[in-house]
Amino acid sequence: MSEALTLLLLLVDSTVRLATPLVLAAFAGLYCERAGVVDVGLEGKMLAGAFAAAATAYATGSPWLGLLAAVGAGIALALVHGFACVTHAGNQVVSGMAINILVAGLAPTLAYAWFKQGGQTPLLPASARLPDVHLPVPLLGDLNVLIWLTAAVVAVTAWMLHRTRFGLRLRAVGENPAAVDSAGLSVARLRYQALLATGALTGVAGAYLSIAHGAGFVRDMSAGKGYLALAALVFGKWRPWPTLAACLLFAFTDAAQVRLQGVALPLIGTIPVQFIQALPYVLTVLLLAGFVGRAVAPKASGVPYLKER
Repeated sequence: MSEALTLLLLLVDSTVRLATPLVLAAFAGLYCERAGVVDVGLEGKMLAGAFAAAATAYATGSPWLGLLAAVGAGIALALVHGFACVTHAGNQVVSGMAINILVAGLAPTLAYAWFKQGGQTPLLPASARLPDVHLPVPLLGDLNVLIWLTAAVVAVTAWMLHRTRFGLRLRAVGENPAAVDSAGLSVARLRYQALLATGALTGVAGAYLSIAHGAGFVRDMSAGKGYLALAALVFGKWRPWPTLAACLLFAFTDAAQVRLQGVALPLIGTIPVQFIQALPYVLTVLLLAGFVGRAVAPKASGVPYLKER
């Protein structure tokens, strides 16, 4: 096998692994934003899921209980967001940022209080991490169970959004909640259902970071992936397949920057590591600033619905 082909296969493998939390978070945002609820708190929910998964897996020795705890943490924060923004018509951006700030401080504080290891959990043994699953898929081989779950989430979401009654109602409540209300459907209930999906998927994304791709929780381990997921969602114009493509593009850039570190280029020399590490974020800004075109969000996105009496 040639060196170039080997490098390509390694890049594909790394792209799939790095894209998994981005895809889960972006599709989590897809559910709530298509229902008219802006959620910039994806980052905080991922981080909470990562901590809950690692702490529970370490305490119980079961990665499946860790995954369940991560989903519970994500859903709990999603319900807090819904209580503030759906029930009480609060500012959705402020609520999301408050969740990010809260979790960024609370998770390492709890980790320090419980494990005394400088704001992180102990290293997890292999038995406390989610396993890889082998399926006969060319070039990929053994991949973590959450990667296969993510592939299923993409397919089910794309089908559900455009082929089911729930998907139609979800899109309608994000475009014209008054029409949904006049049809006798509860706007608040539909938005809460979307937020439950958002919380569950961000929890799974956090669990992937700490007990599948990683082996424990460390401070700020989500590293802006929630914000990148939001950018992918905008770049994909709130549609499933373009959003998936954007996540893969960002993940490919991330995988490439790891292999470009320390490489000397002709006429340029060795590029500073800091510049290489910034490539995914620079690409995000460039795409959103000049190449994404006009991205039109759902009409009721970010607008609280107040039922007329």
